[in-house]
Amino acid sequence: MMRNLPRRRELTVEEFCAGVRACDITILPRALTLIESNNPIHQRQAETLLTKLLPYTGQAIRVGITGTPGAGKSTFIEAVGMHLVRKGRRVAVLAVDPSSGLTGGSILGDKTRMTKLSAEPNAFIRPSPSAGTLGGVARKTREGMLICEAAGYDVVLVETVGVGQSETMVADMTDCFLALMLPGAGDDLQGIKRGLLELVDVIAVNKADGETLFAAQVAARQYESALRSLIGRQDRLPTVLTCSALEKRQIDSVWDAIQQSFDERKASGELAERHRRQRVRWLWSIIEDRLRQAVREHPDVRAIRAGLENSVLNGTMPPEVAARKMLEAFGLLDGEV
Repeated sequence: MMRNLPRRRELTVEEFCAGVRACDITILPRALTLIESNNPIHQRQAETLLTKLLPYTGQAIRVGITGTPGAGKSTFIEAVGMHLVRKGRRVAVLAVDPSSGLTGGSILGDKTRMTKLSAEPNAFIRPSPSAGTLGGVARKTREGMLICEAAGYDVVLVETVGVGQSETMVADMTDCFLALMLPGAGDDLQGIKRGLLELVDVIAVNKADGETLFAAQVAARQYESALRSLIGRQDRLPTVLTCSALEKRQIDSVWDAIQQSFDERKASGELAERHRRQRVRWLWSIIEDRLRQAVREHPDVRAIRAGLENSVLNGTMPPEVAARKMLEAFGLLDGEV
């Protein structure tokens, strides 16, 4: 016969705040779960918690890391994390996994793929489901960064699902943006032209080892040439490097390039202005998210939602019409044509 496990006691905001500030590893994950909750009571508690913790944030280096599937992001992040921990830094990794279409939970479980880093006392890894959010960024990644900063982590690495959706969301919440590439540039050059060009600070061609060493070096030269022709010599070019996360080669050089980019932005005042712009975009992102949630949960919308969605799925109703009917039910439109 199974015995019921005792329910964990609910923590007060003050207890959450004290636990985060003390980097209590039993409370930190619970604080992140609190800010991810859709429960209105939890959302109010999370707002109060973030307000209390805000004075202790903003001192970390926030780095977004993206890359094509198979580029070795998790191996690379573990190598960088171990490098930083050995240098006395405290590292938090927010690893955004693809979401399961059935449960909404994380599929890949990056913590299980970073076994060495997850065992380090000065490292913290939090896998979070992207839950369909564009850009491969979890809905509460920004708030998660603040929690980690308030806990004393001075480097926050945000691993995204991968290149291809909306890298601007990663750039909008980090200080530096790194793209991890595979040897053999090929079609990836087109990706740089269309997506990463205006956002990326560092390009690292991974797997520069063994039989792919020469291909990685060639790819790096191709990226440099493409960037010079596309950006122009008067602009600051992203740094292009090769590395081997598997063999831990040139990991220090990649981090030095990230640190240099951060230091230059901080010294010029660009970093402070970047943070100000990010906060405003964050504001509107929250408003859009809350509105979407409110519409979906409105009782009059729920009553007609399934039927309208089926009509759209079956091709018998344009999405514009279904959207108007839902917004009318919510009360945003008066229903008059």
